[in-house]
Amino acid sequence: MTIRPATEADLPAITAIYNEVIATSTAIYADDPLTVDDRRAWLGSRRAAGFPVLVAEEGGAVLGLSSFGAFRAFPGYRHTVEHSVHVRADARGKGLGTALVAALFDPARALGMHVMIAAVDAANEGSIRMHERLGFARGAVLREVGRKFGRWLDLELMPKFLDAPGAPR
Repeated sequence: MTIRPATEADLPAITAIYNEVIATSTAIYADDPLTVDDRRAWLGSRRAAGFPVLVAEEGGAVLGLSSFGAFRAFPGYRHTVEHSVHVRADARGKGLGTALVAALFDPARALGMHVMIAAVDAANEGSIRMHERLGFARGAVLREVGRKFGRWLDLELMPKFLDAPGAPR
């Protein structure tokens, strides 16, 4: 498996992964599928902001993706990013999500980021455990802030400090 920057050629696979997650899970609080053009605009905006979009590829097939973007639009949050990671259904449970998230740490540090936030559906114990293994801390649980599949959803915000060991805070 190789982790590399996403290209325009990856957009159909990225879109298919994203849409499968939308349709089958609460990992994304959205209801409607996206188009390749939607994902093209997203890729362009991430690149324009200097943020990475990575894919995990094996045998020429895209198995997952990760990226990060601004946590909030206010200047005081400029050293904090929120990441996303999604893995193709048939490739889950093999460590790809862990590898894709870990691959974001150095690019975030290179951009001067201090904290990376994981916003995880609070019922997604697998994702919470994965993030804890990567050094994300259990954080605030925002009760019933999302709605999908006819039910209210809780969102857990999990921070990870990105500073080098011993760096002042």
